[in-house]
Amino acid sequence: MIARAMAGALMALAATAPVQAQTAAYTWTGMGTSVVDSSKCATYRMTIDVTVAGKTVKGVLHQQGRPERTFETTLDDKGMFKTKAELGDGAALDVSGTISDKESRVLLDGYCKFEGKLTRK
Repeated sequence: MIARAMAGALMALAATAPVQAQTAAYTWTGMGTSVVDSSKCATYRMTIDVTVAGKTVKGVLHQQGRPERTFETTLDDKGMFKTKAELGDGAALDVSGTISDKESRVLLDGYCKFEGKLTRK
């Protein structure tokens, strides 16, 4: 009798507990490619870490020798995202990408381009 009551209580608790979104983490590290008026991009190394929880996308940009930058946005229905990462002094990088079962990619576009396939951690 007590076991049945406990099982019922646990089922009721499970039914009212909030559903947690599946979290996935990705990373990419590579060198930049040049844009107009920039010849140093190929010497810039960047690591991009991306975490996806439900439709929320959060990222951290680590360029060698520079402060960390962050971004946050949401995935659209096609698994795509687009936002800006603020660099300070009014400068920003355009951040875009795709998260899917087939392939996940990221592109930073601004003073240089950093683009590549995201690897699941």
